[in-house]
Amino acid sequence: RAHATNGNDAGAVSKDNGGDDIGGIIRGADAAKKIAAAVSDEALDTMAAAAQNAILPTVASDVPHLNPSVPYLPPHAPVPNADGLVEATLSGSNPTMAGIHAILQRFLLDLHKSNRHFGTDAKTENDREGLRDRVIQAYFDLANKHLIPFDKAYRGKNIFPVREDGSIFMSLASFRDHLLGATLKEAFRKAEHPERLFVGAVIQNCFGDEYVCKTGAQVVGKDKNGRPQTKVSDAPPDKNGVEEFCADPSYKKYCEAGQIRALYVNETESLGPAAARYYASKLWGGETYYLQADAHLRFAPKFDTRYIDEVKAAKAYPKAVLSSYPPGFSESDPDYVGGTTGARLCTCEFSHSDVEEHIIRINTGGHCTNDQVDGPTQIAFIAAGFFFARAEFLKDVPFDPYLPWCFMGEEIALSSRAWTAGWDIYAPRQNLIAHQYRPGRMGLPKFWGSVGRLFGRPGPGFNTRLQKKIIKRVKNLVGYPEVSTEEVKKDGDELVLTDLEFYGMGSERTRQAYVDFTNIDFSSKSCKNMQWCNKCEMA
Repeated sequence: RAHATNGNDAGAVSKDNGGDDIGGIIRGADAAKKIAAAVSDEALDTMAAAAQNAILPTVASDVPHLNPSVPYLPPHAPVPNADGLVEATLSGSNPTMAGIHAILQRFLLDLHKSNRHFGTDAKTENDREGLRDRVIQAYFDLANKHLIPFDKAYRGKNIFPVREDGSIFMSLASFRDHLLGATLKEAFRKAEHPERLFVGAVIQNCFGDEYVCKTGAQVVGKDKNGRPQTKVSDAPPDKNGVEEFCADPSYKKYCEAGQIRALYVNETESLGPAAARYYASKLWGGETYYLQADAHLRFAPKFDTRYIDEVKAAKAYPKAVLSSYPPGFSESDPDYVGGTTGARLCTCEFSHSDVEEHIIRINTGGHCTNDQVDGPTQIAFIAAGFFFARAEFLKDVPFDPYLPWCFMGEEIALSSRAWTAGWDIYAPRQNLIAHQYRPGRMGLPKFWGSVGRLFGRPGPGFNTRLQKKIIKRVKNLVGYPEVSTEEVKKDGDELVLTDLEFYGMGSERTRQAYVDFTNIDFSSKSCKNMQWCNKCEMA
């Protein structure tokens, strides 16, 4: 484990660190034992040990809401003195990062208990539809208990004041990712101002506490017809990228300065990218800019200041969003320098896959430039794997907690919500990050595999059943006529539309205006050509 460097052992914390002394950590251990009483013995032991060995930043922040500090190691270390911090945060008047972290931890712990209960039931459950509906209802109940009171307290405003200091918050959703540590090192090494870079990492790992970890579906050969044969095998616990980063002498100082905010999620509570990005958005601490990305990236030199300059060059700034699908890289590639022309998100299609429920999928168009425009030009869509904007985006387009188990649909929802809230979307003129694209043949774990094992249905099938119902929320939002509110209620699925008015379209422009803008035709289930986008016509 990485250790604190304040001259004490890993469990000791200076009183300068937000007023939390070792007594607070020990009390946290006692609280962890009580909370975890309904979980497994393995989880109880892990949480108690995490509390006693918690490592907090050693440099007290001069930003009040970032005190007291939050442990970044080991995984699942509870926030000391959480009750008062949660109460103050839910009051809407005195939020702290520690209070927010405690709210998320309580939600995840209750979700863990619920999942263990349903996982036990699943062993003898033959009614898969009934099990699916109970699992969904339980999730919505827990979201209503823990997450919605928090969201409700800050609707229509940023949780914290936006600092005008050029700082960047980077949201990283990591699912069992062996490149998280390398991504963090690369980001801080390449940033022109690493002291202004803050990371909210959601580490969804198999920690090996309650069961044996598994690989993804790895190709082990071919059958007699030449088709790949796959196998899921036992595996060691996942590498913790935050631990790897914070243990490196070159980067430890950023952890000690509180620039790494880590929320740990058991693999069994991994609900897909939309849910993880919701959690990550809550780790924002008032930074000027918000950068959302995946956890397997490479960065160009000075990417931070170059993205700031680029978004400021957009005509619609400050209500401008940069987004693209970054170019790919392989781990054997040389150092990334960036500078290639950015991809433009100018096309879409209605998926032909029954698994994806014919959701709208966005894609790239042709490359173009416009010498008549001094700055980036507009595009139609936001990629969930990379966008960059001022942090007021979080106030206008709050992340939706009601999209668990959805792998598809988050991008068309995010794009339409942002545009109708008055944000214009731009393609950066140069690529400054690269992304490792991961085809199935790589054999890496997928969250739907974890969901299947948890509920006694190995493979992606049970997650597909869950997604099939939840994705009606997205389709209703963007305007599928066959998924109107009336039709959803007729099917008895009105639960999935919970609070959609608060996580729906904005009030600056209409949904129909966005449909016209993007040339989407719901009657023919087709996306028609957007000449303005493909020819860089709109500043």
